Amino acid sequence: MKAIEMREPGEPDVLNLVDRPTPTLSSPTGMLVRLEAAGINPVDTKVRSRGVFLPDGLPAVLGCDGAGVVEAVGEGVSRFKPGDAVWFCHGGLGGPEGNYAQYALVDEAVAQRKPSSLDFVHAAAAPLVLITAWEALYDRASLQTGETVLVHAGAGGVGHVAIQIARLAGARVCTTVSGPEKADFVHSLGAEYAINYREEDLVQAVMDWTEGRGVDVALDTVGPDVFAKTIPTMAYYGDLVTILDPGQVDMKEARTRNLRIGFELMLTPMLRNLPEARAHQGEILRRCGEWIDRGELSIQVSRTFPLEQAAEAHRQIEQGHTTGKLVLTMG
Repeated sequence: MKAIEMREPGEPDVLNLVDRPTPTLSSPTGMLVRLEAAGINPVDTKVRSRGVFLPDGLPAVLGCDGAGVVEAVGEGVSRFKPGDAVWFCHGGLGGPEGNYAQYALVDEAVAQRKPSSLDFVHAAAAPLVLITAWEALYDRASLQTGETVLVHAGAGGVGHVAIQIARLAGARVCTTVSGPEKADFVHSLGAEYAINYREEDLVQAVMDWTEGRGVDVALDTVGPDVFAKTIPTMAYYGDLVTILDPGQVDMKEARTRNLRIGFELMLTPMLRNLPEARAHQGEILRRCGEWIDRGELSIQVSRTFPLEQAAEAHRQIEQGHTTGKLVLTMG
């Protein structure tokens, strides 16, 4: 099979198209999936540039998100059969289990049936960001109906689904964007207020929107500077969740406000082999799939690349400011 392989960390040019043996079933609950598409996430570029998570994980096939058709199943598989279309988040952290390839091995506990209304490209774009947004807002922050939410980078991969997931909970949402086109996009997703961070003061904008109270929940998808700037936008006793390392941030104001600080890394169940948590993530995909098929949740894909152009896709995502997601297609 064709696959994109990295043998050492580095710039995008370390990603090379190679021939690898097609994987074979090795577990009773395993499935061989012929991949149609693989989502590209910022974590892929970090693994490529900094090194894999797993010991002895090189050479590696990257890509956590995949969507395709089941080709073969182990004797213990009960939920799927050959020909079923599936989507999942699995692998891509080191070693051969990744989705920048024509085939992948996936345990049936990880996979869910692809939403019937989604093509493979949009299905492959969705799992990691859906799980991240759900866990951040619902599991970490315990978002409630009527609460106010600040989602940073609302036009991005996590941000654009976080806006929708917050709205589905009955929350009011404001979000940060870099310009008018992205403002129009986030409004179409249900954001009530788009803050142009290049032209507006974040704290003043949030306080005006909340009539001086601050937001109940904030989701940082950007990094330390934004995390620090978000603290004074929060309501007392609010929930501030970040998907990144906030670094050395002065937490005095966060403590004074009695904020609950949450960390969201949806990769933890893979990294630490937590079956119950993986099952929960599968349930998240199932629930989100129902919303998608009812037209209540959408996935934005801004561009697709053929498998052999994985390096170029990484270059684009590292430039930043991408709307929605980028996806590799297997051709």
